[in-house]
Amino acid sequence: MEFHQYPPQNYMQPAGQPNSAPPHHFVQQAPANGFPIATTNQHYPSQNYMQQDGQVPWSTGLYDCFSDVPNCCITFWFPCITFGQIAHIVDHGSVPCEACAAIYAVIRMFTGFPCIFSWFYRSRMRSRYMLEESPCNDFCVHLWCEDCALCQEYRELKSNGFHMYLGWHGNMAGQKNHGMPMQPAPVMESGMKR
Repeated sequence: MEFHQYPPQNYMQPAGQPNSAPPHHFVQQAPANGFPIATTNQHYPSQNYMQQDGQVPWSTGLYDCFSDVPNCCITFWFPCITFGQIAHIVDHGSVPCEACAAIYAVIRMFTGFPCIFSWFYRSRMRSRYMLEESPCNDFCVHLWCEDCALCQEYRELKSNGFHMYLGWHGNMAGQKNHGMPMQPAPVMESGMKR
């Protein structure tokens, strides 16, 4: 399969200037049909490449739980916390993290199968980020490897630029403020008048 570079070499090239892509964007490969795959903003969570079928692989494997040991430990002992953080970001902050965690905990306590709730969020996350469905369908991944699936989803959101402890609203506020100079706090020296 032949790939062409996107954006084209003459993309907005002023006379006498070297070829370059616009700032804050990564150069990506496009299929031979010439349509761009996507330009990715370095400040907004996204993937850097796609497979031929339009899906990208997960940034880490399902069983790479120990690549993030603190999250692995939290998920092992309190999976409701990890699930709440994931669901809050996948829902774009429309449902509080605590509410999602509580629902998950109640379902896990009374049924023993929290996958009846959690697989839905994996599916939504996969479709949003065009992630491949691997190693099997979303429900089976959560049924057989619930904690590993939660850890993988957590790591994926982190690798896409989310600070998980900030939640959706904190991440969006950080993006709005990114690039804007912070106003320094006024310094008051002792003995000086204002």
